[in-house]
Amino acid sequence: MQCFRLCSIRKRAPFRRGNPGRSGDANRKRVTTSTKRRVIRVQPSELALGMKRVVRAPRSIVFRACTEPEELARWWGPRGFTTPAIEIDLRVGGRYRFAMQPPAGDLFHLTGEFLEVDPPSRLVYTFVWEPPGPDDRETVVRLTFRGVDGSTQVDFTPGVFATEARRALHEQGWTDSFERLGELLSGP
Repeated sequence: MQCFRLCSIRKRAPFRRGNPGRSGDANRKRVTTSTKRRVIRVQPSELALGMKRVVRAPRSIVFRACTEPEELARWWGPRGFTTPAIEIDLRVGGRYRFAMQPPAGDLFHLTGEFLEVDPPSRLVYTFVWEPPGPDDRETVVRLTFRGVDGSTQVDFTPGVFATEARRALHEQGWTDSFERLGELLSGP
């Protein structure tokens, strides 16, 4: 058995591609924050989170870093956190459980079930804190790995968050985690 970390999102309306001047799209506003490392799109009145990161490593290596306990323990979680125990059963219907230790405070856990496992292209799984807090709910996390000129673009979409505070907490945690992953795989 092995393990993997997950996240939550805020409910969002579907985003339609196309000409913004078309009927129905004119009233939809989209706020996009973009840096070299991430893109976050937020629909008005929604608690959604989406990130895109480019990691300078082939997607098979990035996928492995996201699914093997020994690799996950090297980068998982916000800066200062450790992941002393990771269990993963990497198959559709398989479960995972992570123990996370903050720099100060008690050990806590997150868990879930794999819904899609398509190496090295895609992972989809549920995510829930153990035990969940009043503002937490089970969410579905989607990770897509696309090869781009010898690097890997990781598209990350967690589920729907109950509150802005939970969305912000996950945004910071995932930002730190993806930065740590990039540092690990990009080398010195």
